Parts: sequence; C-alpha cells; structure tokens
Amino acid sequence: QKLLVESGGGLVQPGGSLTLSCVLSGSDITIYSMAWYRQAPGKRREAVASITDGGIITYTNSVKGRFTFSRDNDKKMIYLQMKNLKPEDTAVYYCNRAAGWNLWPWGQGTQVTVSS
Repeated sequence: QKLLVESGGGLVQPGGSLTLSCVLSGSDITIYSMAWYRQAPGKRREAVASITDGGIITYTNSVKGRFTFSRDNDKKMIYLQMKNLKPEDTAVYYCNRAAGWNLWPWGQGTQVTVSS
C-alpha cells in the first residue's frame, strides 16, 4: 500500500516562505505524475500544482509566480516551495497522484498557517 508522508508546514507571516516535502514510503515518488493539493477549513480540497512523469509542471492561477513544484530524483522526494505567502494560502497541504490517475490513500498532510 502506498503511504504518502508530507512535511514542512508551519506558521509563517504574510510574505513569508515555506518549503513542503513529500515522500512515498518504500517507493520512488519521482516516477509518477504527482500533485500538491490543499484544503482550507470549510472548503473543498483543490490541486495547486502538478507535475507529469515527464516533468511538465502546471499551477493553479492563485499560486502562479509564488509556488514552485520540484522533485529530487536522488532523494526520491517532491517539493513545493512557497513564497510570498498570503493568509488565503492557509490550509492543510497534501501530495497525491495528479488528476486523471487513481488517488492513493491520503497522508496526514501538513498544516500551513499564514498569519500575522
């Protein structure tokens, strides 16, 4: 069974930065088409960035220019670098398969709180 583990969240002031990480226990996450999702309180989970197995990256409009999706093939990890964070970025962030692929069980996510 695929086990996703996210980390790197925290409390940050508006304008601050965080980098999230995700690993797939026992497997190489970098060979899959993956996405970062987030779920804010009272809202549906949404995809904010995705990467194909070939390395094509897309972002939702609200994070373009501020978030960067990357992966490290050697470390077998994917990352979401977030800059210029805004209060509306506050959410639990998750990684999982990209749209069009069967999702794996969701991990515990990592909380990102943007507040002064």
